Amino acid sequence: MMKKVVITGGSGLLGRDVIKEFLHHGYDVVNADLKHPKEALCQTVITDLTNLGQVYGVLAGADAVVHLAAIPVAYSHPNEVTFQNNVMSTYNILEAAGQLGIKKAVISSSESSYGICFSKQNLQPQYVPMDEDHPQLPEESYGLSKIVNEKTADMIHQRTGMQVVSMRLGNVISPEMYKNFPDFIHKPEQRKTILWSYIDTRDAATAFRLAVETDGLGSVALNLAADDTSMDIESKLLMETCYPAVKEFRKDLTGFESLLSSEKAKKLLNWKPVHQWRNYVLL
Repeated sequence: MMKKVVITGGSGLLGRDVIKEFLHHGYDVVNADLKHPKEALCQTVITDLTNLGQVYGVLAGADAVVHLAAIPVAYSHPNEVTFQNNVMSTYNILEAAGQLGIKKAVISSSESSYGICFSKQNLQPQYVPMDEDHPQLPEESYGLSKIVNEKTADMIHQRTGMQVVSMRLGNVISPEMYKNFPDFIHKPEQRKTILWSYIDTRDAATAFRLAVETDGLGSVALNLAADDTSMDIESKLLMETCYPAVKEFRKDLTGFESLLSSEKAKKLLNWKPVHQWRNYVLL
């Protein structure tokens, strides 16, 4: 029997490839978004996710929900607008899904919840590679909203037993964005606050599907990043150049390996990222 999945924010940067991934694997997909996508891959239902009644309506009959919709960065809106939108839309999705008996949800969290990404105090990582146990110390409402959403996921799981996987995404890169890489791959300062991480939309999409298809995860947060950094500078040199005060290395850095660890996602989801920027950029 074909399963129905509702994908929120399917008209956005990540949405296209997540929708394609689920369609390719035989799912009946509905996109819930405030706008129609450039390319119509499935039915789109125009939905205000901050309105709980509309969320109930769009989720009715679904077997799973994948929640991508959000204000995607800090400081693009007033702080309280970002916080209210991201927290209430996620709360409504999980509340309605739990009440409707939906068993699986995947939500988009962020590496920015660790606080380094948008820090104005020059916050540094406490250790690398940074895993899910690293302290979350945001200074702004976007990173805070992601932490609240992860706590909402814990609460709904506690109450209903619904499995909720919170994906702490690195810098999301769609295939057409690789053309921008030559501009920064030799400039370590440019992307240091994200620890030079990235995740291809297609690899993220695979992880989102596997999170729906895997059982017994409870409520869990998982980093998602490519296996390499987005730089043409070795990882040890990147750290020495930009974060010389960081002395705790939890594995030997021997090449271009990612400083945002996805080992937990690989293990729990049986997932492996396959897209690396060097396959798409001529050096």
